[in-house]
Amino acid sequence: MPAALQVDGLVKRYGAQTALHGVDLHVDAGELVGLLGPNGAGKSTLTKIACGLVHPTGGSASVAGHPAGSTEARTAQGYLAELFRFPGWATADEVMVLHQRLAGSAKGAAERDDLLGLVGLDDARGRRVEKMSKGMQQRLGIAQALVGEPRLLLLDEPTSALDPAGRRTVRDLLVEVQRRGVAVLLNTHLLSEVELVCDRVVIIDHGSVVTAGRPDDLVRPRGVEVETAVGTRIVAGAGRADAPRIVADLVAAGEQVYGVRVLSSTLEDVYLDAVGESETARTGGAA
Repeated sequence: MPAALQVDGLVKRYGAQTALHGVDLHVDAGELVGLLGPNGAGKSTLTKIACGLVHPTGGSASVAGHPAGSTEARTAQGYLAELFRFPGWATADEVMVLHQRLAGSAKGAAERDDLLGLVGLDDARGRRVEKMSKGMQQRLGIAQALVGEPRLLLLDEPTSALDPAGRRTVRDLLVEVQRRGVAVLLNTHLLSEVELVCDRVVIIDHGSVVTAGRPDDLVRPRGVEVETAVGTRIVAGAGRADAPRIVADLVAAGEQVYGVRVLSSTLEDVYLDAVGESETARTGGAA
């Protein structure tokens, strides 16, 4: 089975400015991948190329084995833009009918019932968009992106304007979408969201991939913190495997140990290190 999204050597230039420098990226079937990077890193350009809204200068992008932008690729994907707008006078059901027509879906009321129920709007199908909260509109946006049973869902900052309760609702929804076998590329600035739901992380900066991997694999040990009768000490550079030996050595030396904790870097540390390292490489270490 081809990848839900496959990007190879992707290059995009706007005149003298290069937005993407040979980016390689893939999203496997049913995988949830977080796309991270500062403003201007190239995330939106990459997403728009995957949607077929922008043509690459070089390299290739395919969705479910079909060239990005082709009819087959568009049929296999759903998309929710960051600054989407639905007509305020339209009801949730009318928005879904419109997107069924746009997507060429003939599944009618059964599909609308299923998707509105999935996003928790089954009781609000007759409510007008202008009467909905931001969280409800966001969930409706995800529902329309799932019309036609896409294999790939492209989401651009789906939780940035939501409160903590709204972000949690969308996170739970993404887990359910993934359970249905839909792959997701999540473009976001919220690292906490990525840590909680994503299988892999891809960090890009100035149009290049600077770090990629599973969140748990990217973090690094920072030492072992031990609380003893004489105070707390940190054994720098030690990891989880070193903790039993450290405790045993302290006990053998006559110290009383009350607690031990393995310290590790966070995804935020990884992100800042990756972006900082790429900046240093570009400037040659100049301040």
